[in-house]
Amino acid sequence: MPGMVPAGYLAKRVEPNTGWLANDQVEDIYALSNCISDDFGDFTEYWKHNNYWLFNSPAALRSLAEEAGLDLTGTKLFYYEVFEQEYHTAGSWQPFTVDNGLHTRVEVPQTKQLEGFDIVTFSLGPVPECSCLSCNLMAELVPVNRHCLLHTFEEAYSLLSADVFKDCEPGPYRIFAVYSQIEQ
Repeated sequence: MPGMVPAGYLAKRVEPNTGWLANDQVEDIYALSNCISDDFGDFTEYWKHNNYWLFNSPAALRSLAEEAGLDLTGTKLFYYEVFEQEYHTAGSWQPFTVDNGLHTRVEVPQTKQLEGFDIVTFSLGPVPECSCLSCNLMAELVPVNRHCLLHTFEEAYSLLSADVFKDCEPGPYRIFAVYSQIEQ
């Protein structure tokens, strides 16, 4: 996909309870945000994450989990790529930078399974905040897949450009490709 940048890895406790969401298609929540599907633990205090607040490799994530005593049991490992521009509610796409001094050299996985695309808010800078699809219940209004993600990049880009998410959490908004990490 043009314009997608490797962002990193995160282990999440995928939320299987979706009864609160008025969408029978959704079986679980693969959102990047920590609002519904929890991250594997509070890792930020250790400052081992990268500029995207993710991990450069599965090994780096596992190493931090072991060092910090964070249990990975019951988590699913995801790999993320982010579109190189963010959408501002003023109706414009603009490049963004995430250089906050954290080491960022993401290892791209040899095998990965694209699960869909998430729209994530970034009103406070580099930290991923809410997923408009799950946190703001937009999955009740726009077609999503069984993981509460958009099917294509083009859908995500078009919906943002049409200001469909303007009444969600404050932007800017970024598009993330969400991949299941296939272990070898």
